[in-house]
Amino acid sequence: MTKPHDHAPSAEVRKQLVDLGFVLNPDDDLGTAIRAFQQQRGLVVDGWVGPMTKRALKEAGHQLGSRVLNFIPTNVMFGDDVAALQESLQELGFYTSRIDGVFGSSTHIALLNYQRDFGLASDGICGPATLQSLSRLGRRITGGSPSAIMEQEVVRRSGPRLSGKRIILNPNFTNTTNSEYSALLGEDLREPHDEIVWDIANRIEGRMTALGVESFITHPRGSDIDADKAAEMANRVDGDIVITLECDVYPNDKANGCATFFFGNGEGKVSAVGQLLAEFINREIVARTGLTDCRSHGRTWDVLRLTRMPSVSVSMGYITNPDDRALLLDPEARDRIAEAIVVAVKRLYLMNEDTLSTGSFTFAELLEVEKNGTA
Repeated sequence: MTKPHDHAPSAEVRKQLVDLGFVLNPDDDLGTAIRAFQQQRGLVVDGWVGPMTKRALKEAGHQLGSRVLNFIPTNVMFGDDVAALQESLQELGFYTSRIDGVFGSSTHIALLNYQRDFGLASDGICGPATLQSLSRLGRRITGGSPSAIMEQEVVRRSGPRLSGKRIILNPNFTNTTNSEYSALLGEDLREPHDEIVWDIANRIEGRMTALGVESFITHPRGSDIDADKAAEMANRVDGDIVITLECDVYPNDKANGCATFFFGNGEGKVSAVGQLLAEFINREIVARTGLTDCRSHGRTWDVLRLTRMPSVSVSMGYITNPDDRALLLDPEARDRIAEAIVVAVKRLYLMNEDTLSTGSFTFAELLEVEKNGTA
């Protein structure tokens, strides 16, 4: 596949990678360094500097103290300095959300509370005085990630019943995580791809509605939505989980299989509940369809990163692979995929009471369980 010319690494990219410690010697291979950086940041590892890698390099260049941080709803700040601030506030017990490097409302409130409790000007601005105060303090919280504990506690408190839960379904047609996706898809595969994704979303929505779940689809049929807008919509309706649905593509038609993704990077910052749901979904789909198991992976894509609730992305096979495509074009197989995702959501909310057998629990059985209130 030919890459766009502006994806070629520049002297500026080399300098950024030198500063970040990924290039140590002048003769080090730049492609290898880019891949290592992408791996660490939870990006698609392709060795090319596309828009997401460029943004990640920019974010990595911000160190805590290099700029003043504050909450600007119309121009949200991103960067490693924000992540470092979140980590400091988390260690002191003020911040319990994911460490995602996004200066959103949760970070703003945590900073305000810290400033108030420690006698600082409570303005929500992380400047020299706040940084100096933070540097004097040690950790208060040990023994686990507060954000993971909080995520799991929210799921536990909501109970095992699916009725009343809010699920956001995001059928993804352009795959904004991969700028070459649309070109690879081509006109001959675009229509069947979109029909497959939309049909599975509708099958999931119908089952969720029957179970008493409030289902929201991020955009009308025949349109698409950017990842950040999908996350914004999910946050606005205060959903419980977000599920993005897509089929994958690859220039080599031998690539095949199902994979799922959750928020996570190479530094151990993850959405614990997102990871659990992604693993459940992947196992259920593989068991019911026979698709190759490409497993679950942490990524920092906007649709996973910018939601306040756990978010997963499901790649339901490769539309560019003849065998996967034949399976996805089969209505019965699409029904099994929809059923797999609904059952996986139920497994998530069962938590420690989960006794469902992978790949065999049917929607009819799930409906009976929900109606009887037995789990």
